[in-house]
Amino acid sequence: MKIARFFDGQRTRLGQVDILRGVVTPLALSNDDTAAFIEARLAHPGAATATAGEAVALDKIKLLAPLVPHRNIICVGKNYRAHAKEFSGSGFEAGAVKGQEIDEFPAVFSKPPSTVIADGETVDLHPTATQAVDYEAELAVIIGQGGRDIAAADAMKHVFGYTIVNDVTARDRQKNHKQWFLGKALDTFCPMGPWIVTADEIDGANLDITCHVNGELRQQASTRDLIFDIPTLIATISAGLALKPGDVIATGTPAGVGIGFTPPRFLKADDEVVIEVGGIGRLSNRFA
Repeated sequence: MKIARFFDGQRTRLGQVDILRGVVTPLALSNDDTAAFIEARLAHPGAATATAGEAVALDKIKLLAPLVPHRNIICVGKNYRAHAKEFSGSGFEAGAVKGQEIDEFPAVFSKPPSTVIADGETVDLHPTATQAVDYEAELAVIIGQGGRDIAAADAMKHVFGYTIVNDVTARDRQKNHKQWFLGKALDTFCPMGPWIVTADEIDGANLDITCHVNGELRQQASTRDLIFDIPTLIATISAGLALKPGDVIATGTPAGVGIGFTPPRFLKADDEVVIEVGGIGRLSNRFA
């Protein structure tokens, strides 16, 4: 099942997407709170997915971010070996040590809900705050059943589905402040979408990821290449921290980001970044 948030010209709704027909059918819900929908589906699967009204063509509605997080998005850094090496060698990782590019434990940070925008919306380059805006194509995990101290062996039972995020980063702020939050947390710095695909439809451990900038292929990898896989991430993050329905975990980006080039290739006004993840779809945003 593919679940989208959309504006139909009158109100914001959740709906079930049919890609083959190119339509979305509204769900019979009183609001567009995706986290509440996830909880309702866990409790009453049939009732939560009941539809109401006729299907609407996708090109007749405005897609919104599929989920407005109630809490910060939980993000993982340096989770592909080639990217960990390019980051360490770029000069933008504070404290980088040659030969120690691969971490023993996941690097975890967060982005506030104010960073989230939808497919097709514009990312603000924030020229007064940064001169080094970069892209990061990522698979994001949406938590279904909440829990604390989740064992890796049980972790996939807690996954509701998946979406795509672009973990946009101000590299100069990331380097200068010697931590990641200020470089990751600028408004509009987390495009998300186009919808959520439920975990029964795809295997998050075996998805192809590509990223094009202005039509040029920059990133190409598979989630098979993750250093810390999804069960490990859920187990690590939930240790002492209760995850809740609708929480989002961004799993990290492959090699090929802007700082991986010499000189670095940062984004500029009117650039377009298009991320595709197999089984999910396409997330496209321009920068200004």
